Amino acid sequence: MRKNYLATAALAAGSVLASQAVANAAELNLICSADVVICELLVETFEAQHDIDVSMVRLSSGEAYAKVRAEARNPKTDIWWGGTGDPHLQAAADGLTMSYKSPMLDELLPWAVKQAESADYKTVGVYSGALGWGYNKEVLAGKGIEPPKCWADLLNPALKGEIQVANPNSSGTAYTALATLVQLMGEDEAFEFLKKMNDNVSQYTKSGSAPVKAAARGETGIGIVFMHDAVSQAVEGFPVGVVAPCEGTGYEIGSMSIVERARNVEEAKTWYDWVLKADVQSLLKEAKSFQIPSNASAEVPEESPSLDEVKLIDYDFTTYGSSEKRKALLERWDREIGAIAN
Repeated sequence: MRKNYLATAALAAGSVLASQAVANAAELNLICSADVVICELLVETFEAQHDIDVSMVRLSSGEAYAKVRAEARNPKTDIWWGGTGDPHLQAAADGLTMSYKSPMLDELLPWAVKQAESADYKTVGVYSGALGWGYNKEVLAGKGIEPPKCWADLLNPALKGEIQVANPNSSGTAYTALATLVQLMGEDEAFEFLKKMNDNVSQYTKSGSAPVKAAARGETGIGIVFMHDAVSQAVEGFPVGVVAPCEGTGYEIGSMSIVERARNVEEAKTWYDWVLKADVQSLLKEAKSFQIPSNASAEVPEESPSLDEVKLIDYDFTTYGSSEKRKALLERWDREIGAIAN
């Protein structure tokens, strides 16, 4: 009888210890603003290499910024990885993220370091990619439509109902497109262009990559996206052509930021340093990620669009990542485009 009691007590004690170990395990709360396949690959690999449990939520860049801002007094997020740099810069300017100089900075390409320097090291570049669009070759050919090569071609009346682009309030991709057109044309001219293009837009999606996925499935003719997202669909075997607009285009610096007053700061720094390593960034091709990695020694997938072959504008990240400019452009988009959106 006593042996049974001792065995039961030992089992109970073991269960308590096991529960305490689980409760005391290091944790990390992550927002990931890239494609969910990329997010899951990073989390799975990180957890396999560290004794840290990651709780990940996938949000678009605009949604991520809104969540970090809403939680400012009581942060539930430790680190935000990926998504366009503009909202990361806005979060830095708003005091929502903390300054951190990673020991990995010396291994990064100049544009990634410049991103960090411009924000007093409250964010850093993790990848880059140029804006353009993907089009379904079969859809356009079936309707006798010449694939658009320039921004101006997107106003072709034959494209009515054939364009999808995201809403810039939720999507960093779409905000980059908005800011690109403003820098290319001037603000008033850009909004006139967007009003005319609205006649051809069938849907303003929440996610930045959704338009080209719809194009790949034949649900629309054209998706305005980052070129690497269009390449991903082509590599998957869909009949998608990739375009860099002839007049010039903007680009993103996908970024990463640690949240100010994060609960798990040391774990966040561990992730931060780890994800900037060359071998980790080289893994992303396994998730069909065709951005340009920020570590100079990371392997660049051969399918990745070369920025040297794209006519890039001198994108002003500081101005268009500021709270004032971003808020003003989004409010104008809501008034003049969102209000008439199909």
